[in-house]
Amino acid sequence: MIKSCYRKLICLLLMAGIVGVNAIAQNTTTWQGRQCAVVLTYDDALNVDLDNAIPALDSLGLKATFYLSGYSGTLDTRLKDWRAAAANGHELANHTLFHPCTGSLPGRGFVTSDYDLDNYSVRKITDEIRMTNAFLKAMDGKTERTFAYPCGDTKIHDTAYIEWVKNDFVAARGTQPEMPAIDTIDLYNIGCYAINGQTGAELIALVKQAMEKHTLLVFLFHGVGGGHSLNVSLPAHSELLHFLKQNEKNIWIAPMLQVAEYIKQFQTGLK
Repeated sequence: MIKSCYRKLICLLLMAGIVGVNAIAQNTTTWQGRQCAVVLTYDDALNVDLDNAIPALDSLGLKATFYLSGYSGTLDTRLKDWRAAAANGHELANHTLFHPCTGSLPGRGFVTSDYDLDNYSVRKITDEIRMTNAFLKAMDGKTERTFAYPCGDTKIHDTAYIEWVKNDFVAARGTQPEMPAIDTIDLYNIGCYAINGQTGAELIALVKQAMEKHTLLVFLFHGVGGGHSLNVSLPAHSELLHFLKQNEKNIWIAPMLQVAEYIKQFQTGLK
């Protein structure tokens, strides 16, 4: 009888320890002493990134991550502007050379056969990714950065190609909508909220949700005030940025690279 009670007590203590770890992982001191972390990401190296997004960010002293694809015309015609963005603290991150996506999925009529991920080999995609890293290094001189899967496609048929380039990146961003706690984040498939037409109030509501849950929130923008079929209006984008700035004491806002390095260090400490 005594042994049975002792075993139950041990089990209860172990369960309390597990709950305690989870509570620690989601409290108000987890994210650099703030309630949550927010990462602003912008895809595809668009002119509106340079014309609309970066000036708005810079006016408030906020830093973001820009996922660049080598084929984008702005990397040729506006190289000086991208270099200036990097020098000012924004992350220039890898979005592959030609932005290949899986063409066989619904709604993928825009995918051409040349850049259909179904027609790629692992060697081809990894070569393109590493070539893009070399190009980005020539732009900003940095050796560490993050990656974003084009269209959120992580596999060539059944093969997860990130396994061949994990050592080239600190983290990779996917496209699944989620707000994970710091101890549950998969650094090589970080979720995000893809924005298309939401109001400023709706964007702010997502931030407030992350603050309540003490989680990571990643925004994915394409067009900002135009420039892409997936778009956020200038007023909505501005409302979000001003809310973040006004709540900077409670929200950690940083590029993906910086946040990912912090998450990695935190998770290592839990092992």
